[in-house]
Amino acid sequence: MKAWLLNDFGLDNLVPGEVDTPVPKPGELLVKVGAVSLNFRDKAIVDGIYEPHRVPKPLIPVSDAAGTVVAVGEGGSRFGVGDRVNSHLYSRWLDGLPGPDEPDFCFGSPLPGGLAEYMIIHEDSAVAAPDNMSDEEAATLPIAALTAWYALVDFGRVEAGQTVLVQGSGGVSVFAAQIATALGANVIVTSSQDANVAALKEIGAVAGVNYRTHPEWAEEVLKLTDGKGVDLLLDVAGGDGINQSIAATKVGGRIAQIGFLTGQTSSLNLMPLIFRQTTIRGIAVAPRSSFDRMNTFLNEHKIRPVIEHVYPFDQARQAYEHLARGAFGKVVIKVG
Repeated sequence: MKAWLLNDFGLDNLVPGEVDTPVPKPGELLVKVGAVSLNFRDKAIVDGIYEPHRVPKPLIPVSDAAGTVVAVGEGGSRFGVGDRVNSHLYSRWLDGLPGPDEPDFCFGSPLPGGLAEYMIIHEDSAVAAPDNMSDEEAATLPIAALTAWYALVDFGRVEAGQTVLVQGSGGVSVFAAQIATALGANVIVTSSQDANVAALKEIGAVAGVNYRTHPEWAEEVLKLTDGKGVDLLLDVAGGDGINQSIAATKVGGRIAQIGFLTGQTSSLNLMPLIFRQTTIRGIAVAPRSSFDRMNTFLNEHKIRPVIEHVYPFDQARQAYEHLARGAFGKVVIKVG
């Protein structure tokens, strides 16, 4: 089968090639990939800054895929040939809290990912793709939508009337704005571009702050919330910005630490954290059970993914370059 192979770190080392088409073992599904979507994780793996010790070489990258089952290993019963399914990043995390070794079983590293004509997904890990979404749309769900859902619902327990702050306008952030609005929350967004703030308002945000214009953006958030701060803040930036996130969150509020766009380490000012009694929770996607519940919610509320561009399979590198420049919503690669 055709596949993109990461032979070493660096985008120049992501090259097209051919490998043997995998054969499903008992309980496994052979999926003809229709589309994949890119996440910052995928770029960070190629760049060598995301758990580089876990990355086998060569690697078929990209975790998030949607496609059609074309063969079922012995004993499989959850799905049949012709069913459309999604991959699920943490392939063995099915419910409850994660186990200590979940990162060992992630698609797109260390397990082979979806940037190929076919991929293997165990039937226990696979999720039924929404009937009302194309493969391109469904491929955006496994990390971006599910991370937003888990942060808002399973951790944040957002209720109607509460205020949620969402950083940025990438895949997770756009889904978070859509889902939080559907939950009845008041959504405040931050972005470096006024145009993106305006676009986020069109999908439900009630207010926005340009953090380039207002470097001390937490002060603007406090003004928007009568000095109280937000109930829940989704932090995708990481780095030292966590201190402003704490300042922008209400006393006793919650921060879902999702990303590390500006750095994987931070200098945390402990006194505001202690005095404001803030809860910070690291969010690494979610179990499969949460994925199933999310798909029902997305269907009920008619939430559709926002895709900025779909690239053909032979332009995978251009898709990565697009992601590196920044995108409003998702960047997708059509495979099948």
